[in-house]
Amino acid sequence: MSATAPASNAQLERWQRFRIGRNAALAADHGWLTLTSFQWLESAPAAVELIPGLWSTDGTTATLTASATEGLTLVDTGAPVDGTISATLQDEESLMWVQFGGSDGTEVVVELAMRADKYAIRTRDNSSPVLTEFDAVPTFEYNPDWVLEGRFEAYPEPVDVPIGTANPLVDGVHRSVGEVVFRAPGLPHEIRLHAEAEKLGALTVTFHDETNGNTTDEWRKLAVSRPRPDGSVVLDFNRAINYPSAFTPYGTCPMPVAGNSIDVAVEAGEKLPAGRIV
Repeated sequence: MSATAPASNAQLERWQRFRIGRNAALAADHGWLTLTSFQWLESAPAAVELIPGLWSTDGTTATLTASATEGLTLVDTGAPVDGTISATLQDEESLMWVQFGGSDGTEVVVELAMRADKYAIRTRDNSSPVLTEFDAVPTFEYNPDWVLEGRFEAYPEPVDVPIGTANPLVDGVHRSVGEVVFRAPGLPHEIRLHAEAEKLGALTVTFHDETNGNTTDEWRKLAVSRPRPDGSVVLDFNRAINYPSAFTPYGTCPMPVAGNSIDVAVEAGEKLPAGRIV
């Protein structure tokens, strides 16, 4: 790659604001840095690790039975759980359902989730060292060479592509709406990445590159602004970020579509979180 062109002050300021917002979002109460367990629910009511009460599912509905003395309350109302409650979700949905612990009874939130058509629960504990010791995500230095022009080639209709996830027991589906096409520094050929639709016409690409497992996690993702009327897009890999599974073993984050790889080291964006070894 040729020598890196210097970044403008405006570019650096925009990137620095992005990094401040990103780190603040990660450090939010009961956010991704607070995950401390992932457990599947069984058919018979049973105790689970780290959480009071008896938990179960009939495959359609999740059920919790607890007494008021166990200290569980509903997240949305604060009402104590005293007896049996239930909830129903669709696949890939989540519900911040009950809470307990700490001086105000809200230190730990229990998330009910439906993954691979099965019910699971995850604990989100604000006392988790991953959160309390978090400062910021390490990143490469801002590199304007990794702000690339490309184009979006939409499919006539979205295509559902089977994928794996960070949890080997959970399969996923990537709804590809088209491909983002661009040239990467140091490569003579075009790169094509499957893209997924986001709100207001924006796109997300999930990708591998040659830094994975060394300076970065096994895969990362990049938000791409809504394509211009002519289909052109800008890919700023300085804004490539980790999925939650880079910070916690309890994520079910989607892997890239097979072939969504950049065959060069993308030395831009987020690195492995501090303390992580791949």
